[in-house]
Amino acid sequence: MAKLYFSYATMNAGKSTLLLQASYNYRERGMRTAIFIAAFDDRAGQGRISSRIGLTSDAIAFDRADDLYRHIETLNGDGGGAIACVFVDEAQFLSEEQVWQLARVADRLHIPVMAYGLRTDFQGKLFPGSKALLAIADELREVRTICHCGRKATMVVRLGADGKVAKDGAQVEIGGNDKYVSYCRRHWDDIMNAE
Repeated sequence: MAKLYFSYATMNAGKSTLLLQASYNYRERGMRTAIFIAAFDDRAGQGRISSRIGLTSDAIAFDRADDLYRHIETLNGDGGGAIACVFVDEAQFLSEEQVWQLARVADRLHIPVMAYGLRTDFQGKLFPGSKALLAIADELREVRTICHCGRKATMVVRLGADGKVAKDGAQVEIGGNDKYVSYCRRHWDDIMNAE
């Protein structure tokens, strides 16, 4: 039985590396995969995924209005071979409906779906895609990284252009190590509530 998996973590935990490694494992065995990433996340280039350790792959860029079920159904029947697994990077950017579409891929097309993303934003609030995945995914997996104190990092702060911690702003702002720092809940709380 195919399942919908959600692997979540804070920034810099290695989610993209795990995704690329898992897809490689399928492909190495002659199995076809489909990798998706949000179209507006172009840090590695449009329709590309890149990890901090240098792994990269082409991906299918999707917009919030795209029907992922139909797209995957079409790919699966396009004559290029059956899709063995679907991977989604930056899954926090999925809409709630797209999460349900991915659940249908697992349930009706019998293709496992592995989604990787952030659980919360820099203000400690759930992303819509993450909220839906936490609610309906068959399996949840936490990918761990550490705070500077050595405790498990579960939160992230956003740095402004001035290098200071941002306490408000848009939920989505694309960036990497230059813009986001992961902390344990205690240190995140200290930083966010500092005067």
